Amino acid sequence: MPSLRFTFEKVEVEPFAVAPQLIFKLRLTNTTPGETIHTVALRAQVMLETTLRSYSSGEKASMRDLFGEPERWSKTVKTFLWTHTSTVVPAFSENTMVHLPVPCTFDFNVAATKYFAGLENGEVPLCVQFSGTVFYAHDGGPLQVMPVSWDQEVHFRMPVQIWKDLMEAYYPATAWLCLQRDAFEQLFQYKVDRGILTFEQALESLFRAAEENVQS
Repeated sequence: MPSLRFTFEKVEVEPFAVAPQLIFKLRLTNTTPGETIHTVALRAQVMLETTLRSYSSGEKASMRDLFGEPERWSKTVKTFLWTHTSTVVPAFSENTMVHLPVPCTFDFNVAATKYFAGLENGEVPLCVQFSGTVFYAHDGGPLQVMPVSWDQEVHFRMPVQIWKDLMEAYYPATAWLCLQRDAFEQLFQYKVDRGILTFEQALESLFRAAEENVQS
């Protein structure tokens, strides 16, 4: 029966995907000799272990929307789910390297985006929990099936700069703002009525008007 071990060796930006995506380079090792792994249908749950790093004053200010005031962080900062992903591992005997894709979003309504965007530097502690199905044969025998052991997980520290590089590659000098449709229609109408060319200029006009009202 296979005894699989998982190790992350590197994480990189996928430069040519349709949407932002990180590639985690994952090494699988079978420590049981004489077996051929025909394939592994692998699933992964990626958790953000937010309590396992320290935060600067700037990071705490940036993440007040996510965790609240710093005085409450001892209660509000918890490990939470980032995403689920999966891959199919091709045949191997002793060990192999596969790419585990992790789709990302720049939607600031998503907690993980708020978290990553609020970090200045350093590393993000991750816990990746594995499940799935292994198809294997021992010494040329018949094909057999077993589940990936429930206790398989890997702890990995991902550089914050990788996430920043990813978003800069897909959305250079840009951030996404999600609005309810009625709010968007009001902003759009404001833009059209005043002949404003871009939504950025429309927002700047609103900000100036608000500041003038406060000053007056």
